Amino acid sequence: MTKNLIYFSQSAELFEGPIFDSKYQLLYFVSILDALVYCYNPNTKEILSVKLDSPTSNVYIISEKVVLAASKNGFYEIDFKTLKATFKFQIDIASNVRYNDGIEDAVGRYIIGTMGYPEVISGIGNVYSYHKGTSQIIIKNTTISNGLAFTADNKSLYFIDTPTNKVAKYNYDLKTGQVEFVNNVIEFKGDGSPDGMCIDKDDMLWIAEWGGSCVSQWNPLTGKKINEITLPFTNVTSCCFDDESNLYITTAKNDNKLSSNNGSGLFHIKLNQ
Repeated sequence: MTKNLIYFSQSAELFEGPIFDSKYQLLYFVSILDALVYCYNPNTKEILSVKLDSPTSNVYIISEKVVLAASKNGFYEIDFKTLKATFKFQIDIASNVRYNDGIEDAVGRYIIGTMGYPEVISGIGNVYSYHKGTSQIIIKNTTISNGLAFTADNKSLYFIDTPTNKVAKYNYDLKTGQVEFVNNVIEFKGDGSPDGMCIDKDDMLWIAEWGGSCVSQWNPLTGKKINEITLPFTNVTSCCFDDESNLYITTAKNDNKLSSNNGSGLFHIKLNQ
C-alpha cells in the first residue's frame, strides 16, 4: 500500500466530496467554503476549477467533464470543457442551512443532506431526494448530514449524522425512493468522528474520520473495524474508489494552528499492489 499526496493547497480549508468518473477517468472534488469545484485528470495531472457563489459541497456526474454541483444557492451544471456554470434548480431549504454530502441512486435520484450554516444547529438538517423536478425529505432532523452509501443490491442505504458517532442503516425502496430506519450498525468510540463514506465491492464501508487522522474500513454486518489507513492530517473528510479499487481521500485544515499541515490535501492510496 502506498500513499501519494496528489494535490495540496495551503489556503484551502475544507476539501470534500471526491467522486471518480470511471468512464472518463476523472476525479471531481470540492473546496466547500471556497465554493470551488475541481476536475482532476490523474493521467495528465491537469487540475481545472470553477468557482460558484456560495459554499459548494458535492457533485454528481452527468457526462464527460460535465457535473451537477450542489451549492447553498442552488444546483449548477458545470462544464469543465468551457469552465462555465449554469443554474439548474434549487430545493426549498431553510436560509440558515447549506448542503453537505450527497449521492445519486441507481435510477438517477439526487440524494443530499443539509446542515446548519454559518453555524451548526442541532436537528436543523434533513436528507432530501430530488428527481425530475420534485423533492421530498427522506430523513428528518439531522445535525451534520454526512456519508451516504448504497449496498450493491440497492436495498440498503447507510447514512452518517456525524454528532451521533454512528452509522445508520435504512431499507431503501428503489421504486419510490423512500427509506425505513433499520438500526445503527457501527458506533465510533475513539478520537475520530465519522464523516464522508464510500462502499467497496464487498459492501464493506470505508469511513473518513474527522479528528481521527485516518480512513477506517468496517463490516456493517458485524459492526467491527477491519482496517485503518492513517494520514498526516487530523481531519479526514471523505473518500471514494477509482475503477481499480484504489482510494482517493480528501482532508481538511487541521484544528491545530501550529501544525505543519495547515491546508487541505487530496491523497491517492494504492490498495491493490
